[in-house]
Amino acid sequence: MTMMDQFEVECFEEIGRDFYRQITETVLLDHNLTSVVTKLRIFIDPRLPIFVAVGTIRDAGGSIRVSDIGSVQTQGDSTIISIRDETHLAKFLTRLYEIFGHEHIDQPDRFTVVISGIEIPKGFEQLEVVNRADTVFRDLIYAMTVIAPEGFKVRRESYGRDQFFYVASENTLPEHVVEDIVVGQFAQIGEELR
Repeated sequence: MTMMDQFEVECFEEIGRDFYRQITETVLLDHNLTSVVTKLRIFIDPRLPIFVAVGTIRDAGGSIRVSDIGSVQTQGDSTIISIRDETHLAKFLTRLYEIFGHEHIDQPDRFTVVISGIEIPKGFEQLEVVNRADTVFRDLIYAMTVIAPEGFKVRRESYGRDQFFYVASENTLPEHVVEDIVVGQFAQIGEELR
């Protein structure tokens, strides 16, 4: 399964450890995150109760731009975008609506978007549609929510350029307790919380 450099699950019960390792592997595969996560450590203690996941990721890639999604051509007062990659089409349309308004956007078929009645700014092809890093981190946090025990609704999460952590519990945890636990878990994988 894993392309990760390091993957650990710590739980005082061996059955729980094996169970959460299997759940984690399945969820990461289902969300296509195994090639992005480099180190992952999960700590579960139902006696506290607490679930902690800390990890590092590879470079998630840069921005997806208009030119990555399709080719842009001008015909009269209309701009036609021929879609090559539908992966981010919904976000692309949302971005176009934000910039130009619904009344100027038409999608006659799934491979064509037409912008009409409005001037297209210079450099339109380089407009950022999606930042891959943001998408990866959102997917990671969602995956950790799926992996965490049911009922652990009190959460703290954070992500930076190449690190993330997710802490969940049934109880409210003071900030200093969360920080101490997270720092300790990062140390277990040879990392410092940045």
